[in-house]
Amino acid sequence: MIREPEKTTSTVRTVDFYYSAHSAFAYIGFKRMMEIMSAHNVQLLHRPIKLATVVYASGAQQFSERSDIHNNYYFGREIERWAEFRNMDIISHTPTYHHENLDLVSGMLVAGAEQGVEQGGELGVDMEKLAFAILESHWRYDSDLTDVDTLTKAVLEVGIDPKPLLDIALSPEIIKIYEKNTKDAIALGALGSPTFVLDGDMFYGQDRLELLERALVKPFAPHKFVT
Repeated sequence: MIREPEKTTSTVRTVDFYYSAHSAFAYIGFKRMMEIMSAHNVQLLHRPIKLATVVYASGAQQFSERSDIHNNYYFGREIERWAEFRNMDIISHTPTYHHENLDLVSGMLVAGAEQGVEQGGELGVDMEKLAFAILESHWRYDSDLTDVDTLTKAVLEVGIDPKPLLDIALSPEIIKIYEKNTKDAIALGALGSPTFVLDGDMFYGQDRLELLERALVKPFAPHKFVT
């Protein structure tokens, strides 16, 4: 079920962006996503989530339970083709540290979103730069997103001071927001990462970005299909 959009007095349209810090498809679609946001003067609201929790809640099999046929196609061939189609450089294997705990890096993203330029936060974090630096570090350079030195280097390279983000990344306040993002994604019926929500309508996957752009220009008819 898709939730109703939050009421706002702002004239700027917003899109909720639910994603995992280690999501291949969030990385692959990132530049195209930002092109769309810029072209249509849309504010992107970053909602980092705990992906495995969302996937499990949707009723899908956990990643470790899926067949080699499924994994080789969806997380192999599809990644290769879409990376080529989107002109994104990417490694040719599952990242070495892909299945590690992501609480720290996710907390950095949440902290950045809470203190970002768009929200007028005191840290003035550019979330486009922060999120892309982390996703690219993992999927282009095979980086370990649990390693503080690695995160520090990746974030410094895009002109962001990582220390304020790292200092609060695992604080109760930030963890609470991270958990809320995850619960909100589940309530929406999200299936994975990335998931976009525009005016209450959900678009799952970077391969739906062109549909999202069409909806920004002309909303789709209301959902009425019965299964």
